[in-house]
Amino acid sequence: MRTKGLFILCSFFIFFSLSACGSGSKEDSAGTIGIAMPSKALERWEKDGDFMIERLQEKGYKTDIQYAQDDVPTQISQIENMITKGVDVIVIASIDGEALTDVIEKAKGQDIPIVAYDRLIMNTDGVDYYATFDNYQVGVYQGSYIVETLALENHEGPFHIELFGGAPDDNNARFFYEGAMSILQPYIDSGQLIVKSGQTAFNQIAIQNWDGAAAQARMDNVLSASYTELTIDAVLAPNDAIALGVVSSLKGVGYGSTERSMPIITGQDAEAASIKSILSDEQTMTVFKNTQDLANIAATMVDQLMKEEPVETNDTETYNNNSKLVPTYLLEPIVVDKENYQEQIIDSGYLTEADIR
Repeated sequence: MRTKGLFILCSFFIFFSLSACGSGSKEDSAGTIGIAMPSKALERWEKDGDFMIERLQEKGYKTDIQYAQDDVPTQISQIENMITKGVDVIVIASIDGEALTDVIEKAKGQDIPIVAYDRLIMNTDGVDYYATFDNYQVGVYQGSYIVETLALENHEGPFHIELFGGAPDDNNARFFYEGAMSILQPYIDSGQLIVKSGQTAFNQIAIQNWDGAAAQARMDNVLSASYTELTIDAVLAPNDAIALGVVSSLKGVGYGSTERSMPIITGQDAEAASIKSILSDEQTMTVFKNTQDLANIAATMVDQLMKEEPVETNDTETYNNNSKLVPTYLLEPIVVDKENYQEQIIDSGYLTEADIR
């Protein structure tokens, strides 16, 4: 009887211990967060991914990050795999915001929340939140920088300008364009700014995949067709990759020399190569979107979703993805040029001195 009682007692303790362990591991599991990024081809997306992993791991979460190398079917497949694995939340910086409707619906069917990261995902109510910068304001800053530097408000001119747009399948590219044109169009209409190529519509100036080589080729064509006898004074480039392609083209025909200075060239993303270019008096400015801050906002949204807490947003009226108004947290971008790069880029820790030398 004693042996039998001891066996029953031991069995009870073993069962209790196993039950407690199983229960505890489920409660203590912080969860896994899927992160779908467009590509490593642009420096900024790799930084975004690294920052996101850092922030989420600080909060105790596991991460599954995938880069799709700008291939939409690959990104869809990666997100489907995350759904199959049963991740708890997916953060998505889409390649094509119009192409993810079906896979987002699959996530919704599995009760997996979706946070759109810097690019709005369209045509589905399965997007729960959106973390981004004020992308219209990015374009406003770029256009305003050109206006102020050329002193157009003082009726200086006329000046020659050429326009570039971002990827046509990136929803943000149109925000950048519309913001910039809200500033530049009145001066184009008045004749103070002349677009000699005649190419001003977004579909005429868009650069697929934000590709610097494609921007260089387009700039080559514009220069040979319209500027053999004229000097170009400004180029609206929506991001740094396109700006650097424009710089390469212009240098190829003698700009940036003692005989012919570079025109004003805008940019965006504060990539190391562009900060170097700015310090070399080639690219003129960039719009800095501190992705450390953006990653922190997105990670906070994820954490609040996981804890079933209210998710902090500051804009519930602007971003309609054709299915719903997506609650959004907007961050403010910053203009950076040779005058303030030290404070904004280096002192903030975004880049180091070694990165830009």
